[in-house]
Amino acid sequence: MTISAADRELVQAAARVVAAYAHRDVHTVASAARARDGRVFTAMNVYHFTGGPCAELVVMGTAAAHGAYELDAIVAVGDDGRSILPPCGRCRQVLIDYFPAIRAIVGTAEEPRALPIGELLPESYIWEDIQGEPPPLT
Repeated sequence: MTISAADRELVQAAARVVAAYAHRDVHTVASAARARDGRVFTAMNVYHFTGGPCAELVVMGTAAAHGAYELDAIVAVGDDGRSILPPCGRCRQVLIDYFPAIRAIVGTAEEPRALPIGELLPESYIWEDIQGEPPPLT
């Protein structure tokens, strides 16, 4: 699936953040997410040997801190020219639990694709099916 102009802007927003703020081994990935109301939020990962939060998780918190609890699309971009990075397994699980209709932008800078998170996590454990609705982000 090709991506829209708005999705391309999301990739560019994450790329600008990682280019400007990547810092040693601590901050190496930026994420950008678009809320249902059109606002775009960006964030960086926080690497730590104990498993610090990925950029996608940080951007979810950033969006929530601004009152945006419904996200439509998300992308992560790595430093040093790594371009678009797919969400890791933990992020895929969190995204499908909180935003089951979100699209993740994956692929390469030359051929990005926007896929429903469920396609990136087939046969997934669905929190709602097992434990009821996940706790609200608010």
